[in-house]
Amino acid sequence: MELSDKTVLVAGGGSGIGAACALAFAAAGCRVAIAGRQDSKLKAVVAQAASTPGMEYRAADVSDRGQAFELVEWATRTLGRIDILVNSAGINIVNRQMSTIDPADWDRVLQVNVTGAFNTMHATLPQMRERRDGLIINISSVAGLRSILLGGVAYNASKFALTALGTCVGLEEREHGIRITNVYPGEVETPILDQRPVPVSAEHRARILQPSDISSMVISIAQLPARAHVPDIVIKPTTQEFC
Repeated sequence: MELSDKTVLVAGGGSGIGAACALAFAAAGCRVAIAGRQDSKLKAVVAQAASTPGMEYRAADVSDRGQAFELVEWATRTLGRIDILVNSAGINIVNRQMSTIDPADWDRVLQVNVTGAFNTMHATLPQMRERRDGLIINISSVAGLRSILLGGVAYNASKFALTALGTCVGLEEREHGIRITNVYPGEVETPILDQRPVPVSAEHRARILQPSDISSMVISIAQLPARAHVPDIVIKPTTQEFC
C-alpha cells in the first residue's frame, strides 16, 4: 500500500524507536506529527526531516490524560486526520528490583508505558471507527512476552499490560477495519539503556538492534493492505536469547 497520502502521529517521537519511525514515515511521504516531553529533542528530529513533506511537533506528556487528548485534537487539526498512531513513549528506572524500587517509580512507569498508550488510543479510536480504517502500532518489548530480570518488576508489568491492551482492543475493533499491532523488540540502542543499573558498553550497544531496524519493520507493516493484519511481531538481536 502506498503511504504517501497517509498521516501519522508518533507519541514518544523525540528519540529512539519513536524518532526512527517518525523519520521513516516522513521519508515514505507521510505527513507526520510527533510528540514527547522535551521540546528540544522534538525540534532536533523535525530538523532531520527537513527535506521530506515536513513534520510537525508538540510537547506533550501522554501519561497525562488531558494532555494526551489535546495532543490528538491538535494532530487531527494539523494533519486533517490520523491514519496511523504509533505509541512509542516508554521509560524505565535504575532501581528496578522489588527490594529496591520506590513505589512512586512503579506508578510512573505504569503511567507512561501503559496509561499513556491507553490515553492516545482512546482519543484516536473514534475517528478511526468513523472512517472504518486505521492502524495503531504499540512499541512493547520482549519483556511483554517473557518476564526478564534485567527489565525489572515495573517495566515487565507495564509491557505485559501493554500487550493485553493492544490485543484486547484489536479484537474489539477488528470489525471496524482497525488493525492494532504489538511490536516486541529485544535490546535496542536507545536512551532507555542509560537507565540500566550497570552501564552498557559501546561494544554491546553496537551489537544489539538499532532503532532503524524497528522502523523498517513498522513501515513494512504499514504498507500492507487493509485486509492484512499483523497482531504481534518479535524482533531481537541475533545473539539475544528468546525462549
